[in-house]
Amino acid sequence: MFKTDTILKSIFGVCLLLALNSPILAQTVPLGMPVLDDYLRRAQLLGKVDSASSFMIRPLYPVEAFGMQDGFDLDSSVVDMDLSKVNTRFGKDNKGKFLLLPVTLKTQYNSTYAFGVNDGAFIPNRGIQAILSPGAYLEYGPLSVQFQPELLMAQNKDYKGFPIEHQATILFYYEYMNRIDMPERFGDDAYNQAYLGQSSIRLNYKEYSVGLSSENLWWGPGRRNSLLLGNNAPGFLHFTLNTRKPVQTKIGSFEGQYITGFPSSSGFLPPLSDYNIQENNVYIPKPEDNKRLLSGVVFTYQPKWVPGLFLGYGSTSQMYRDDVSTLGDIIPVFNGRKKAENIVDPIQEKRQQFSSGFFRWLSAAGNFEFYGEYGTRDNDRRLGDFLITPESGRAFTFGFSHLMELKKPGHYFQLSSEMTQTGQTIREDIRDLKTWYIHDHVVDGYTHNGQVLGAGNGPGSNVIFVEFAWVNKMNRIGFQMERIVYNNDFYYYRYEASKDWRNKYVDLVPSLIGDWRFGNVLLNARLQYVNTLNYKWYLENNPDQYFVPGYDRKNFVGQVGLAYMFQ
Repeated sequence: MFKTDTILKSIFGVCLLLALNSPILAQTVPLGMPVLDDYLRRAQLLGKVDSASSFMIRPLYPVEAFGMQDGFDLDSSVVDMDLSKVNTRFGKDNKGKFLLLPVTLKTQYNSTYAFGVNDGAFIPNRGIQAILSPGAYLEYGPLSVQFQPELLMAQNKDYKGFPIEHQATILFYYEYMNRIDMPERFGDDAYNQAYLGQSSIRLNYKEYSVGLSSENLWWGPGRRNSLLLGNNAPGFLHFTLNTRKPVQTKIGSFEGQYITGFPSSSGFLPPLSDYNIQENNVYIPKPEDNKRLLSGVVFTYQPKWVPGLFLGYGSTSQMYRDDVSTLGDIIPVFNGRKKAENIVDPIQEKRQQFSSGFFRWLSAAGNFEFYGEYGTRDNDRRLGDFLITPESGRAFTFGFSHLMELKKPGHYFQLSSEMTQTGQTIREDIRDLKTWYIHDHVVDGYTHNGQVLGAGNGPGSNVIFVEFAWVNKMNRIGFQMERIVYNNDFYYYRYEASKDWRNKYVDLVPSLIGDWRFGNVLLNARLQYVNTLNYKWYLENNPDQYFVPGYDRKNFVGQVGLAYMFQ
């Protein structure tokens, strides 16, 4: 078996020899941090921060990438190291630095059933759940330690999920549930869990950083969805070798990251797992030894001749650790194993692979950005096959954001929209269960702790989103509208034979949002009304009536996030 920890130790040792005793700041702005995460991207559109950063590999390092004094004090109005009672410099020539990171509290309430994506450690939950995350940052020379754990407390109330009355569909449903770890509910009681959260230990040298991290990662240009890695699940422990700001060359600038990490399973069963048909259980247990290894690489390029244009490529590969045997299992660039579609490759079949190409075009003068991502699954198709049927196994995201100046200086109207599709269009792919994020061999699927690592609405989902908002500096008040079609592949897999279009499982979600800064306190809030049509694809037919109401449900969702920045 290939020794993964031996490689990790070797790489870490090489980078340790490269590190120099120079003062380096390696704080990050965690994904999902109230107010700041969204504000940074708006600030770039307005030309207030350096436009050289692609925003396609996150978390960001504002000190390095944008020349800010402290990573979370984006406008340098809070932290004063000379006057602060908690933040200080120390050591010879003040090479050491200690900061208390913003303490954050994020809460979420669901009235009827679980709803929510891109919310980190939050679980599928009815009732109230909260994440408390204090933190501290310590730096000396090339060494930086960021300790920002997350404590999750969730009511985890019971709610009606997949209907038992849906008996004719359960067998079809478990064709998917047996290929992914995605429970509806995390046990029968209140759920409390502590995570390492947005923590890391790193060695830093100029633009580069190497270390161990449990931070959430985001690869790709999307604001709402990432096909490869996003913050829909808690962060998982991983080795990382990455840039902290663009590396300048004669032909343009580059950013990149390589990771090897260890996603874990939830340990919970999907709904109705004890159900059987003709004395056969619908649920097939996951392997007892289901420890996984996920590796990935991503890089971006900004051509010097086209300011504002960023191009990127990312690839991930996931396997059970017992199946790891070659270098290609650890570094995705070496594991294409291209083949004809009718060829079976036992080695490649053990890997769950995704890759995507993406772009972002930014115009600070016009306060505008346009971006897109196109991904494929398996990563084993030959170029000729791809050119003939590029839509096979594909997923994509396209979006834009525009800030229009209002009469009052510093005030803007923001218009944003994004569309993501992971549902397939080729019927043969749907019948063969070639759906994003599920897998025949890695039957835990592309998940960590029971939640998808990529686009948060799960396998085969299609989403379109639009936002209208007033913004002024860190403040934002707006309205959002979202349409979510859940697992469109499952809909066709189950209902195409009947040609019944009425069973699609759709959410229509209007939202009111607000971000506001009150001195050292950052506040964000969201109020959502989730109107669900045909919940879990359920519609009971009536032979005497064609237009039968489906199982439609309503859900009220409230989210509040607070962050306190220490002076």
